[in-house]
Amino acid sequence: MRKTNILRHTASAAVIGAVAFGFAGAAAAQDGPTTVDDIIVTAQKREQSLQDVPIVVTTLSQEALNGAGVRDIKDLQILTPGMTVTSTQSETSTTARIRGVGTVGDNPGLESSVGVVIDGVYRSRNGVGFGDLGELSRIEVLKGPQGTLFGKNTSAGVINIITEAPSFTPGFSAEATYGNFGAWGVAGSVTGPISDQVAGRLYMAKRERDGFYDVITGAGPRQEKDDQNQDFWTARGQLLILPSDDVSIRLIADYSKRDEYCCVSTQVRTGQTYSAIRAIGGDQQAPAPGFGALPFSRTAYANRGTGQTMEDMGLSAEANIDIPSWNATFTSLSSWRNWSGVNGMDLDYTTADILYRNNDGGYGFELENLTQEFRLAGATDRLDWLVGAFYTRENISRDDSYWYGAGYTPFLSLLISSQLNAGSAGLIPNSPNIIGCLTRPGTVAAGLAGCLVSGGSAATGPTAPTGPGFGVGHGVQDHYSQSTESIALFTNNTLHVTDQFDITLGLRYTMDDKRLLGMQDNLGTNGAACGGALGNITAMTGALVAAGQTPAAAAATAQRLAGNICLPWANPLFDNRRISESHDDGELSGTIKASYRFNDSVMAYASYARGYKSFGYNLDRVQTGITPTSSLLFPSETVDSYEIGLKNTLFNRTVLFNVTYFNQKFEDFQLNTFLGTAFVVESIPELKSQGVDADFVWFTPVEGLSFNGGVTYTDTKYGHFTAADLTNPGNFPQLSLLPGARASFAPEWSATAAVAFDRSIGSGLRVGFNLSAKYSTEFNTGSDLLPYKMQDAMTLLNGRITLGSEDERWALDLWAQNLTDEEYKQVAINAPLQGSAFQTTVQPNGTYYNPALDTQTYNAFMGQPRTYGVTLRVKY
Repeated sequence: MRKTNILRHTASAAVIGAVAFGFAGAAAAQDGPTTVDDIIVTAQKREQSLQDVPIVVTTLSQEALNGAGVRDIKDLQILTPGMTVTSTQSETSTTARIRGVGTVGDNPGLESSVGVVIDGVYRSRNGVGFGDLGELSRIEVLKGPQGTLFGKNTSAGVINIITEAPSFTPGFSAEATYGNFGAWGVAGSVTGPISDQVAGRLYMAKRERDGFYDVITGAGPRQEKDDQNQDFWTARGQLLILPSDDVSIRLIADYSKRDEYCCVSTQVRTGQTYSAIRAIGGDQQAPAPGFGALPFSRTAYANRGTGQTMEDMGLSAEANIDIPSWNATFTSLSSWRNWSGVNGMDLDYTTADILYRNNDGGYGFELENLTQEFRLAGATDRLDWLVGAFYTRENISRDDSYWYGAGYTPFLSLLISSQLNAGSAGLIPNSPNIIGCLTRPGTVAAGLAGCLVSGGSAATGPTAPTGPGFGVGHGVQDHYSQSTESIALFTNNTLHVTDQFDITLGLRYTMDDKRLLGMQDNLGTNGAACGGALGNITAMTGALVAAGQTPAAAAATAQRLAGNICLPWANPLFDNRRISESHDDGELSGTIKASYRFNDSVMAYASYARGYKSFGYNLDRVQTGITPTSSLLFPSETVDSYEIGLKNTLFNRTVLFNVTYFNQKFEDFQLNTFLGTAFVVESIPELKSQGVDADFVWFTPVEGLSFNGGVTYTDTKYGHFTAADLTNPGNFPQLSLLPGARASFAPEWSATAAVAFDRSIGSGLRVGFNLSAKYSTEFNTGSDLLPYKMQDAMTLLNGRITLGSEDERWALDLWAQNLTDEEYKQVAINAPLQGSAFQTTVQPNGTYYNPALDTQTYNAFMGQPRTYGVTLRVKY
């Protein structure tokens, strides 16, 4: 009996939720669901009809995912309204957001607002969950905080991925793909019985593709002329063991290896520092007239390599033991994972040799974690109950490095010269060696005449002996080690008060304990220039006063000059700096839901949920002025969420129409933002997200034809706050556009639509097609909300035409992603050292941003262009 149940579950997994907010593929119309009742989810850790679950869930079958070309979580967003997934300076920095809420992934000290769970195992960072997902049974996207059932707490949602399990029915499948940009891929799977009690499944895939950026390398030494390629392989092996009628064990081992180059960015606006880049022999996109926005381009400039290597491996064991006397099941889920990634980076995104990171292991991070979960779940006539415990131990090791190119000292000298020239008409410094002059020891005001020339004479450079500058080569090597232990006790119970009225109560208490050890180290004489500049502040102030500046203006200018020389990677106060911090915190989270079924077709529900995302450490160099921040700790993030929903099953159960109003309030929202020289985590006091989710599915009377769609309206805005409300008030100038404003990656409207058709055409053949589209209104792609980072409203369209045999032995797909070749930004950033957007004094309009004074160069990581190809699939 037990084997029969397992077999039935395995066989049906492929069609669970086949067209709910997705659509059927070539086989789905033949043997997939034809009514709403067939859509099953496990959003509450037990199989339920989607229409009985008082949660907003988008569920996508294998057919739906294949039809839309989904291979990783970034592809998933085209099927999910209200969801965005982006990557930045490497594929490890992949971030998912739901309803405009998510955590930028550049800092591994941050846990994810949107959790990724694969076969019950929580992946603690979105980037760690990025990759080829292999054979999928289904994906469920749960919107809103999930503070009870899915491993670690998540404050914005969960992407729950279920892969295909082994089958006792022998089977083999394979596919081969060829596409533009030199893309090719092969994948294969075999499953079947190993013995009467053991079934196995093995999946392997290899994929390659050229990059879709053209790269101008200048003098090099970079050799690659393109970027953001693919070159990886993956394998997943499974065993399903049935030692008795009451016991099942599923063992999974997986391994993936990526050896690619990623990610360059391209200029979307080139500012006034362009002349300095050109002066030291570099190049980038030429400025537009008036330093305006540049036309869309996927041409990047980089003289240094962006090679990235990632390795991901893991083991998991899930055991389910039925206890008939209790009408209950005991579940044990154990996992071990190890993920590591290193990559190179051209930090200035130009062909000038200014700053970079090598991909020799000096920059990257490794994550290792163990998890153990126990659950005991059962049911009576009136109560579905579940209790459990979860434990995880995680270790993160991060290395960070900076390498100085030959152009760093002359470039910074030209920037300082330009600032001095703009700050006083009596100064005409135009020297690529001014840093050496400003940092030489023993300088007094009169001795700065070689650096700061007054009276309008043409100055070609310092005439006095120079001081320390910046050496060429390895200048910084930092290491951070963060350890985490987390334990949670949880329960989730549904009381069937009447046949129509249910109440669900979920509670979870989590205790997190984290410790950070770090070493920040400047190599060689790095830091000497900053030390010399700091020693000369009084002398610089005097020279500037003598050149005609007021004492207050001269003091401010001298401090700014020293600050430009004392950037975090050049600050001697970080030299041989040891860090040791620890913190623990406990939090109660959970949910209460009430649902009422008016009849077999209509259910209404209301819910409250409390979500929690753990505190952490900012694994980067952070300073206030030139003083290193004393603590890298940032506090936990919490959310209170309210939902009211209506689930409708109409027209002989062939139409699904669900609508939900949500209202979420986040406190201490963990904003990870790039301030031009470092990533800083700042706790924003309040973020509110409210709106409506609506979903629609129609199984039409026409054989094989189905429609579906979804709309999400969100009003996601920061609360009003001042500098005094921040953990570090000094961060406010760069965040001054946030108070009361719409959050980044939070389009007001987001909509998906899909149509699928599949039927026999005779002669043993079937034909099918599907189209999936995603529309978003405009949204800002920068955490600081600067205007040049806006992305206009856009629509993405994927399509597929399939011709195959009725018995599914073979199928040929013609497919295209981003069919209309939509040009869009993923994320826009401030180019390091290339201008200034935010001012140091308050402007008359009350903000720190004045467009007329914006000299910043902006870069963007672009979305993928149109890709197309052909895939041949066989199955036996």
